[in-house]
Amino acid sequence: VQLVESGGGLVQAGGSLRLSCAASGRTFGRPAMGWFRQAPGKEREFVAAISWTGGSTSYADSAKGRFTISRDNAKNTLYLQMNSLKPEDTAVYYCAASRAPLITREYNYWGQGTQVTVSS
Repeated sequence: VQLVESGGGLVQAGGSLRLSCAASGRTFGRPAMGWFRQAPGKEREFVAAISWTGGSTSYADSAKGRFTISRDNAKNTLYLQMNSLKPEDTAVYYCAASRAPLITREYNYWGQGTQVTVSS
């Protein structure tokens, strides 16, 4: 299983970015998926998660109202739409997949990450 993130970059505060995560390789069931981020000198933190069907989502408080997680299972792709970006959103963003269809705290597969930098 491979997860490859894309869509990161440099954006001014208040701007938007959409991250994508393409899954490939052998099938691994019907996984819930999530986005995490890690800023320099900080631990990796949860950003958002979505169930296999997309019917259930979960967000960190810092992401609520600004970020939207979605998925297209026909394309094996996960998305994170980020609006009203702030400098404190600067981090490497990772996508992850679990082995369970419902939102979980356990993720088994991870991408390499994509850098998001928000300038003030």
